[in-house]
Amino acid sequence: MTDFHDLVVPETVVSGVTAGNKKQLFQQLADMAARAYGLSADEVYDRLNERERLGSTGFGNGIAIPHAKIPGLAHVCGLVVRLETPIAFDSVDEVPVDIIFSLLSPTDSGAEHLKMLARVSRYLRSGQNAARIRGAGSSEALHALLVGDEARDAA
Repeated sequence: MTDFHDLVVPETVVSGVTAGNKKQLFQQLADMAARAYGLSADEVYDRLNERERLGSTGFGNGIAIPHAKIPGLAHVCGLVVRLETPIAFDSVDEVPVDIIFSLLSPTDSGAEHLKMLARVSRYLRSGQNAARIRGAGSSEALHALLVGDEARDAA
């Protein structure tokens, strides 16, 4: 089990989110990042959209890893959302997305950024992990699952 204590805080793990499209989702992610990490919501939103224009970050099986480099950020941060209803994401398999694990990295974090993307991708490629995320009954349970406290209340 991968432990994401170093990437997420309770305020950045939310289950049952409603978003009609990518832009609405990115706005919600930007607002979460502003509240939890003190970042500019506009900057996060713009950077996520800018990266997404290069190609979809939806990698299949209903999962996306939108990511961006943010000026002034001290370390890699994560935002995790499980959507109530999947949305179109232009994923490689064209399956609508319901699990989003977004990464925000400092602008100078080349190797660290790639390492974290690989770590999250490996975790999410496991069908068992994706099923557990989809089965988490609340935001609190989802956070507990991701940080390894699943024995406490992740079901």
